[in-house]
Amino acid sequence: MKHVVTFGEVMGRFCPPGFKRFRQAMPGEVDLTFAGAEANVAASIAILGIPTRFVTALPNHDIATACINSLVTVGIDTSCIVRSNEGRLGLYFLETGANQRPSRVIYDRDYSSVSLTPPNEYNWEAAFENAAWLHTTGITPALSKNAADATLTALKEAKSRGLQTSLDLNFRNKLWKWEEGKSARELARETIAKLLPFVDLVIANEEDASDTLGIEADNTDVHSGKIDASKYKQVAQKIVERFSNVSKVAITLRESISASHNNWGAMLYDAASDSAQLAPNADGDYQPYEIRNIVDRVGGGDSFGAGLIFALNTPELSKPSQAIAFATAASCLAHSIYGDFNYTTRAEAEALLKSGGSGRVVR
Repeated sequence: MKHVVTFGEVMGRFCPPGFKRFRQAMPGEVDLTFAGAEANVAASIAILGIPTRFVTALPNHDIATACINSLVTVGIDTSCIVRSNEGRLGLYFLETGANQRPSRVIYDRDYSSVSLTPPNEYNWEAAFENAAWLHTTGITPALSKNAADATLTALKEAKSRGLQTSLDLNFRNKLWKWEEGKSARELARETIAKLLPFVDLVIANEEDASDTLGIEADNTDVHSGKIDASKYKQVAQKIVERFSNVSKVAITLRESISASHNNWGAMLYDAASDSAQLAPNADGDYQPYEIRNIVDRVGGGDSFGAGLIFALNTPELSKPSQAIAFATAASCLAHSIYGDFNYTTRAEAEALLKSGGSGRVVR
């Protein structure tokens, strides 16, 4: 099987135990794992059963080596990671929300190795050897001009070799600071517009298309937990009208009733047929998964992207209606798993599709 390649930043993730707040937990014990949008996707796809390769830059020290070891453990090829004498391992701190208190993320990722590494220091030829797909996100180009240039180079190199490509728009307002005089949205829109001509599959959440492209869905207020799923076909159509090379657009549909209770579903638009498939789907009607006791929602969008890329690269799952159903089921289960990596297997995602998710003990 050919590899799925992902390019981006991986960080240390610090999280207080349970639902403690930062001020409660520190000084004291916190849990350290490793995570980052593109690494999360690579991990999830590898666990589902397709070989993956992750490309990034990391410093030359033992903690970065431990990070690489954690990626190898889930089956990721790390041979194209650049070990740099410049920069540091980025960090982020997660305070897990509950009920009406939202989760909070604090970034500490300035001057990370990947933000300082120019495009020509990566071995793109080796990275794309025996590869069929490249995935990246809008988070990496938000880090620095170097990271933005490397993301664009990765997409161009992948397309020149005939790979399919995907970009998760993933707008992060706390990033996008690398050009003075421009707001985060202005810089994001300018940069993303340069990337999308080299993208086949666009992935977004309810707000990303608005933040990065200025394209909004009608009758939708994500902050109140109300989404009109039918309106997102129009969003996808507008993206394809602007970037005719885009063949598919996938949008996750999260209705946040509270931090612990979300409705979860998604849409996949196929430009060739001008058709949109919604999942979960019961007898022709969109019926989102109702997730009432979220264990960890960070990485939920990454688990969706991974499930979709896996399905589109698996012949028996590649039909749009099947692919979106599989991706939504796999990412639904990710909300029950601590950490950013989705340890859900293909069999578990398919079991949810068949059972509807009763949660009964498997014996």
